[in-house]
Amino acid sequence: MEKFNGKKTFRETLGSLNLKLIDTYIIKKFLGTFFFCIVLILTIAVVFDFAEKIDNFMEKQAPVKAIIFDYYMNFIPYFAMLFAPLFVFIAVIFFTSKMAISTEIIAILNSGMSFRRMMWPYFLSAFIIATFTFILTNFVIPKSNLIRMDFEDKYYHSSSSKRMMVENIHRQVYKNVYVFMGSYNPISKRGQNFTIEKFNDNGMLESKLSSTSVVYDTALHKWSALNYYLRQVKDTGEVITKGKQIDTTLTIKPGDFSRDPGFVGTMTSHELNDYIDLLRLQGSDELKLFLIEKYRRFANPFAVFILTLIGVSLSSRKIRGGIGMNIGIGLTLSFSYILFLQFASQFCLKGNLGPMLAMWIPNIIYSIIGLVLYKLAPK
Repeated sequence: MEKFNGKKTFRETLGSLNLKLIDTYIIKKFLGTFFFCIVLILTIAVVFDFAEKIDNFMEKQAPVKAIIFDYYMNFIPYFAMLFAPLFVFIAVIFFTSKMAISTEIIAILNSGMSFRRMMWPYFLSAFIIATFTFILTNFVIPKSNLIRMDFEDKYYHSSSSKRMMVENIHRQVYKNVYVFMGSYNPISKRGQNFTIEKFNDNGMLESKLSSTSVVYDTALHKWSALNYYLRQVKDTGEVITKGKQIDTTLTIKPGDFSRDPGFVGTMTSHELNDYIDLLRLQGSDELKLFLIEKYRRFANPFAVFILTLIGVSLSSRKIRGGIGMNIGIGLTLSFSYILFLQFASQFCLKGNLGPMLAMWIPNIIYSIIGLVLYKLAPK
């Protein structure tokens, strides 16, 4: 496949889409301004981040190579994709406002091109950005997040901030099967005061396994209960069994008890779907968090189109205050969109709002705002 490295290849590609000269002009303006905004914001972000963490890097003697390639080479794409829709909005507002002030928009419309037709190169550019955003968010950035977080654990987070002993663990591992641990040590992979209870569909206890401790066998990948006491409730009565050791069939892994909150961001799309299936099997309370992440990865690329529509419709008219007024209004709308997205996710986690609806409500509402602005845009 031919790579798009040279100017000739880029022009040939645009020519194959039967684009006019004005279309090529808008696409170059859009993509050029977008990448300029990203480079500018990322430069500022890297400088501030390095200034904040340099003391930790020096204290823990982080290698320069690791700082550059393990941390910042993975920090940059993560930060860029986190605010990609915002960068798109700023880029559209900025260069379209300049075109409007220079009466280029008026000239385009007076030449016979409709406003709807003028939107075509904007949406083509948005499609290119949304495609890259989707691929990076679902398949590339999760792997880079894993490297970045590992670096932070080694050279940034203090020893006291790392979670050692985890206490009072309650977990549903299957349907009607519940596990309790008084405490768990991730270093020794050993838990104390372990209990696993199994109920029938009517809520009646079927069996209860209690032990003084439980340990994970890294070779067999199994949990073994030590000094156990097993109580089984049957139609004929209760059966009590005692012993020194018994293997369990728990599907949870040691890392599930002490994982970092950013664990969800280290999974590719396929890994995330597999893990969601496992959480459904376990009936875990964490299911909503992972479903939110799944639907967010689809909603964010679509937001690129919505914010492009709003940006063009808003900035294509010459208004008093010029570019500054348009950028101010644009930033207000974009930050309100991001804030609304955060509120929607919390309503899902703390309330009864479905994960898919929570992630798509902002897109639905701002799509309506975009259509209203489109109707009011100069034709």
